[in-house]
Amino acid sequence: MKINSKYYIRGLFICICILTLFLFANFSFAQPSSNQPGPRIIITADPELDDNNSLIRLLLYSNELNIEGLVYASSQFHWKGDGKGTRWYVPGREYDRFGLKLCPCESWRWRNDERFIHDIVEAYAKVYPNLKRHDQNYPDPQDLISKIRYGNIDFDGDYSKDSPGSDLIKSLMLDEKPGKLFITAWGGHSTIARALKSIQDQYEFTLAWEAVKKKISRKIILLPSGDQDDTYANYIKPNWPDIEYRQFTAGPNYGYGAQLNAKPEDSVFLTPSWMKKNVSERGALGSLYRVWGDGKQMVKNDIMDYFGMANYSTETLKKMGYVVWMPVQPKGSWLGEGDNYTFMNMLGNGLRAYEFDFYGGWGGHGPVSQAQKDLPYPNFFPQAQRDFAARLKWSVSPAFSNANHKPIVNIEGPLHVLTTANQKIRLNGNATDPDGNKVSFRWWQFMVGTYPGKIMITNSGSAQAEITIPKDAGAGQTIHLILEATDNGTPQLTSYQRLIITVGDKPNWPL
Repeated sequence: MKINSKYYIRGLFICICILTLFLFANFSFAQPSSNQPGPRIIITADPELDDNNSLIRLLLYSNELNIEGLVYASSQFHWKGDGKGTRWYVPGREYDRFGLKLCPCESWRWRNDERFIHDIVEAYAKVYPNLKRHDQNYPDPQDLISKIRYGNIDFDGDYSKDSPGSDLIKSLMLDEKPGKLFITAWGGHSTIARALKSIQDQYEFTLAWEAVKKKISRKIILLPSGDQDDTYANYIKPNWPDIEYRQFTAGPNYGYGAQLNAKPEDSVFLTPSWMKKNVSERGALGSLYRVWGDGKQMVKNDIMDYFGMANYSTETLKKMGYVVWMPVQPKGSWLGEGDNYTFMNMLGNGLRAYEFDFYGGWGGHGPVSQAQKDLPYPNFFPQAQRDFAARLKWSVSPAFSNANHKPIVNIEGPLHVLTTANQKIRLNGNATDPDGNKVSFRWWQFMVGTYPGKIMITNSGSAQAEITIPKDAGAGQTIHLILEATDNGTPQLTSYQRLIITVGDKPNWPL
């Protein structure tokens, strides 16, 4: 058989490039830094009530994450003050809107004894024995407590001095543990900015500076809920332009007012009855979770936090002095978890969404092409809510048999495949269920690959399916296929596996 050397060399070069990319991705992301599985992650959060709710959800997934820090942060919405009577004001902040001129002031929406992170971790400790029976990877509460720090919380956007939180983040940025270090910014970035500024101050005028800067830029991935104190725009981006900044879009709406425009299939998971049954009455963590009309406030007499008030009209609340910026909802209904999308792609559900920002998952996806932006995003909200409910059930169930657990799904063979246009591929999957439940399958195309067209999947509703790579698929284009497995337990739980197909340009490549 005569081999065309031009195609052979070209094909071999592409194979080597792709193999190198995959090996790098596996080395960078798949190796945990300790016995705790999952990506390394630091949480920085201010005392907004949706941060409170997001943190409760996050700790229920701490068996799938390597939590390295839980850090109190400030933002334009919450800052403590220095306790010395210093008055602070930045034009255009929350306290300078709505026709109000409430600052300069000594603090803004910050409780004197603020400890919401401590409260949630202490509640986690109460249910830890139950959670441990459902998954041995849940971290010891004392380990989590040892990672709590107060960051740069005196004033919003102030990163002028080190704090215990910035010191912890700095040490983690500089350590030699393998893998990426993900850092969320549920509030402002000032504590993160201070860690970076401290590194810059220490190394900038030394021979080690370029190596340190490259190391940090390769290692850190920021997961923001916007830029809530301008320190990303004013310091981090200008001084550390190569740090990856993942702003996810298009995913499920976990924020305030999610019920206002919810799809019918999503709205059931936001109602008072569903929240009461599955969340707010589920043990120590559920009791700390905020819902509409629960009679609570994060800070007493906070004019922005009217969400705990029940049976009051908008007009009455305004007369009482509250700033009512979204419609009042029924008592007990969904309130908000606006920071979820920063970590929902970190979870071990099989979508591997943390590997690259455009992969997409329960938290949305990063930048994609304009054509991809116009495509409907998969609706993951029901699956995410059912999974959340199941984990809260774990927290109050000392027996493994008293709760449901997600199926374990597997695609036979490698999860990265090289193929050619017009080639048939057999898809073989299987699943086991820890509870012995029946499992249903669904193969579907996740439209985040670089091939813009749709793939026909034969027998998409079974574990074994088949596709034919379209004739117009070009060399180097990728196709993402998802095998979804859902059990028939209560609640129904879903797991995934992602198969990535890369198209070559020479027929009969070995796979």
